[in-house]
Formats: sequence, C-alpha cells, structure tokens
Amino acid sequence: MSISAFHDEPAAPAQHLSSLNFVGLLKSEWTKLVSLRSAIWSLSLMVVVTVGFTALFTWFTVAYWDRVDRLAQMQIVADPTRQILGAGFQLGQLAVCVLGVLVMTSEYASGTIRASLLAVPARIPVLAAKSGLFMVVVFVVGELAAFPAFFVGSAVMGSRVSVSLGDPGVLRAVVGAGLYLSVLGVMAIAIGALVRHTAGAVTGIIGFVLVLAPLAQLLPGSIGQHVHAYLPSQAGSLIASPKQAPGDLLSPWQGFGVAVIWTVLLIGFAGYMLRRRDA
Repeated sequence: MSISAFHDEPAAPAQHLSSLNFVGLLKSEWTKLVSLRSAIWSLSLMVVVTVGFTALFTWFTVAYWDRVDRLAQMQIVADPTRQILGAGFQLGQLAVCVLGVLVMTSEYASGTIRASLLAVPARIPVLAAKSGLFMVVVFVVGELAAFPAFFVGSAVMGSRVSVSLGDPGVLRAVVGAGLYLSVLGVMAIAIGALVRHTAGAVTGIIGFVLVLAPLAQLLPGSIGQHVHAYLPSQAGSLIASPKQAPGDLLSPWQGFGVAVIWTVLLIGFAGYMLRRRDA
C-alpha cells in the first residue's frame, strides 16, 4: 500500500463531518426521538398525570378544607398557585426523568450510538443536539400540561381562594413550570450519558431529584436547610411559584439559576466523559 493511499483512507469521516451541519443533526435527533416508542407515551402520560393529579389534589384540598391545619390554610391562601402547580408536577416530572434517560441509554442499548459518534467524531455536537432538542420538546409539552393544570386547579379551588393569570407572578410561575421540566430533562440526559444503563440511570436521576431532598432535611440546623434549598429539584421548582415564601432561602429566579448551574455542570461532565470513553 502506498503512503498516499494510507493517508487518503481516513479522509471520508472528515469529509462526512464537514458536510453535516447542526440543523441536519437536529433533524436526525428528532427522528430518533419520535421513533422511540416510549417518547409519545411518556410525554402523554406526563400531561395526563399532571392535569389529573392537579384536579384530584385540589379537590381533596377543597373537600377537606375544614380539616386542613390552620397554618396550611394560610399558606394556601397566600400562594394558591404553588399549591395548584406543585400537586401534579411532583408526579409528572417522573415521566420527564425516565424519558430523558431513555433518550440517551436507548442508543447504547441498541448500539446506534456508535453510528452517531462515527458520523460526528467530535461527539459534543451530538450531545448538544440531543439535549437542546429534548429541552425544547419538554418545554412545549410542559406548557401544554401547566396551563390546563392551572385552569383546572384554579377552577376547583375557586370556592376557597381565587387566583388568575393576571395576578402578580402567576403567569411567570405557569411558564416557569415548563422551564423547570425542560432543565430537568437535560439533567436526565446527562445522567443517562454518564451511567449508560437504563435501570441504573433511572435510579440515579430519581434518587438525585427526589430522594436527596428529604434526606437533606435530616441534617441538623441551618446546614440541612441550606443543603435542601440548593438541591436542583428544590431550587428549580421555585420558578413555578409566583413569589418567594417566608421559608424559602432563594427567590424563584435564584432557585432556577441554581438548577441551571447544576444542569450545566452535569451536562458538561457528561460531555467530557463522552469524549474520553469508547461508545
């Protein structure tokens, strides 16, 4: 084999990479997402669970209002939007966590990740396109759940407390619910990219998002309060509240900023490991 022939052999992947633009990469990731059978089911389940449980929990709140603790009643009256959005989204976010993991780990399970990384040897654009597309999809679907959930919840609770989108901070809170879910979805993709196995990654993201918070509350004094407040799920969910509650250490936008920092660190580490490890 001649030296020129030897040097010409790797030219094909480089040429392939130069002809592949980011828009084309996004289209490819969209095709993968819609072809994932669990994607439609998970996103549909998120909307149904969010709206359904919002209606259920707010109905229970109204039906058993006289049995609710007086302090809890005052908190609900002071911020009914937090009660409405918090009820259903605590369960709806599980669907986002699971689907975010599957978006990444399903490629490792099927082996298609090798073709993706062969087409884009830099690897980081693949992770960026996958994360960006999923973030937008979850935000849109999150708003399709947030607005109906708010209208249903506010209608059910209307006999006890009135709230509307025109109230201060309420519209931002409803939009913020979708923002929080979209950030959570990227976080799940990062965990999936790091763990690579579906069962382990799902356990990891659920534990990271839902289990650490109650454990942090077991820490003594202000240490437990600060650790709890700066966890991504606790901090990020504050954006779905119209205002800062007396017991919150962070404002809604500060909490969302903390969640974004967590997400950037995780997806950055995932990108680093993606480049360092074999597919």
